[in-house]
Amino acid sequence: MQNADIRLVAPNAELLDSYAAALRSGWSPNTMRDVSADELAAVEDDPEEFLRDLNDETGMVELADGRREPRLPFRLFWIWDGEFCGSIGLRYRPGSEDLPPHVPGHIGYTIVPWKRRRGYATRALAMMLPVARAEGLPRVLVSCDADNEASKKVILANGGELIGLTPRDPETGKPKLSYWIKT
Repeated sequence: MQNADIRLVAPNAELLDSYAAALRSGWSPNTMRDVSADELAAVEDDPEEFLRDLNDETGMVELADGRREPRLPFRLFWIWDGEFCGSIGLRYRPGSEDLPPHVPGHIGYTIVPWKRRRGYATRALAMMLPVARAEGLPRVLVSCDADNEASKKVILANGGELIGLTPRDPETGKPKLSYWIKT
């Protein structure tokens, strides 16, 4: 694994072109379904509104089945090494480690394909743990598809303790592994 010289930065207008370039390449910030075309259309239609919506905790999220649910409080960051590398986010309920059934974990991340296998996800997850601790979470739930060996390694490298298997994830239909990680 290479030493990942990365930063976590809040989504902003200065970095939006690099984010849009990743979308144009077919990368999707949603690991459960491809939303790259929709996101790119939103960026190109109104970049300021896109960023406002991306950072709006009072907004709604659309689930794969079309239902809309209120967003949880969150902290969203873009992974940056001089260009856009991916995204990582923390979702939580203040004062509780419980999550609604449609939320597979506290932290979700995705790396653009051309930056994978460089340790970026491992380092970004490590950088998010103090953010979660600052929000009052002594541990976070992180999940991945059961066949996602790369994500399993990222989670284990950050101290993940396997707690179970979801035989059929309601969003993707795939089996998922769930882990607790101490912050």
